[in-house]
Amino acid sequence: MAFCGSCGTQVEDGTKFCPSCGKDVGGGAPVQQPVQTAPAGDAEANKVMAILSYILFFIPLLTGDHKKSPFVKFHANQGVIYFIIAVGYSILSSILRAIFSTRDWLGFQHTPFWLTSILSLIWLAVAALGIYGIYNAATGKTVKLPIIGDKITLIK
Repeated sequence: MAFCGSCGTQVEDGTKFCPSCGKDVGGGAPVQQPVQTAPAGDAEANKVMAILSYILFFIPLLTGDHKKSPFVKFHANQGVIYFIIAVGYSILSSILRAIFSTRDWLGFQHTPFWLTSILSLIWLAVAALGIYGIYNAATGKTVKLPIIGDKITLIK
């Protein structure tokens, strides 16, 4: 079996167009998806630890499960990346809120509505990444997080 090079959907050999995204999969020669594959039963046996990678990222690292299971290692790496993004957002959000809410010379007494709206939308996107990672871990998939997951590998 092969995977669509565009969206990662599994496609039958000889399929010309992806049934999910409709893109050409190379005239019957689909591109293999560059994801780590877990040994048989690894995903099923380690789902809980993979899910914890997105909630309490340090648990799989402290227990050493990321060294025993490729599935946990994949999700631990994605969980650490997600944690860094979430902390970065929180720091930036706090700084911006502090600047705009304490500067009377800018004409603001409270954080402006437009800033609160933008920061809320960004937080929804960050939260959606975490939910997507948890979903993939719970269903036994090793799909990288969109935008941030394929750029960095911290756990080797």
